[in-house]
Amino acid sequence: MAFRHLIAALLLFSGMSAASAAPVTPPHFPQAPGLFGRAELPASAPVESIVLSPLFNQRFVCADHPDGELRQLGDALGTDCLVIGGMIDRENGFFRLFRTDGKRNEDWYGWHTEVLAPFTGTVVGVSNNPVTNTPGSMKPSLPSFIVFRRADDLIVAYAHVTDIRVRIGDRVSAGQVVALDGNNGFARAPHVHVGAYRGTTPFQIRWDLRAEHRIFPDQN
Repeated sequence: MAFRHLIAALLLFSGMSAASAAPVTPPHFPQAPGLFGRAELPASAPVESIVLSPLFNQRFVCADHPDGELRQLGDALGTDCLVIGGMIDRENGFFRLFRTDGKRNEDWYGWHTEVLAPFTGTVVGVSNNPVTNTPGSMKPSLPSFIVFRRADDLIVAYAHVTDIRVRIGDRVSAGQVVALDGNNGFARAPHVHVGAYRGTTPFQIRWDLRAEHRIFPDQN
């Protein structure tokens, strides 16, 4: 039953469609092809995946956006990731997204959790939105984001983060703390949206499970 409730909450959380999103004027950002551009996936093209280093140093779950759901933002594929908690020990408790009723950001297990770099690469974009949303509502504004580029020109964008700890031009390593989990822009609750591209080709995102085991081997 708890698992069903978790999935239902994720589906409700990620239910914003392209049609329901208010228009946003994107920044001019030529350094990062694909970010807020027109990353398209032709109907006949196979969906390719990319493996990234874990986003958090705690257990998390992700709700993927179907192909094209957020295309007006240049994110033909992407995923929303939330930290889960609630396990007391191996026999007691179950995974939850938030404590109490979730009406405060502080109720969410992911709120201000450290966000980790997806790979070894360079920061090519940073933007800050200082307005924090109240859980359950969204502001029609561009989120805070960080954009990373790998040596093979893979671009990864993180959105809705806060307390960003890197600047454009910084070199980062996989697993390095780059920000905290936030709630700004088109966000209903604390989470991180992740998009991955090469040129204008988007990728479905997968997580390095062996790296996750090294990060939190004893978590349930």
